[in-house]
Amino acid sequence: MKNPNIARILRYYRKLYNLSVKDVRNYLYSKDIDVAIKTIYGWESGNTQPSADTLMTLCAFYRIENILETFGYSENTEIDIPIMLSEEEKVIIESYRRMPAMQNAVKKLLEIR
Repeated sequence: MKNPNIARILRYYRKLYNLSVKDVRNYLYSKDIDVAIKTIYGWESGNTQPSADTLMTLCAFYRIENILETFGYSENTEIDIPIMLSEEEKVIIESYRRMPAMQNAVKKLLEIR
């Protein structure tokens, strides 16, 4: 059974460490795991999933220590993956925070509350 969290978490950690898919592929290759770049994109999009051994190797590479909890296998675990924001989104959020008088108007426009 596929775990939808695997794709999001693998993509999140690769971006967190500013790694390219080629960097990941080269690391796996150094560990005698020969995969195509396309395969890694498949894992990150949720189309396929790595084998258990490959997933463990990726967890070591990404310094994921609590594997069961990180991927949502522990009971009562909620996955909380920070959202990666674009530069434009960061500017919008910073502007929103600097203008408390406009926050209600923005919430109304976005139909929040």
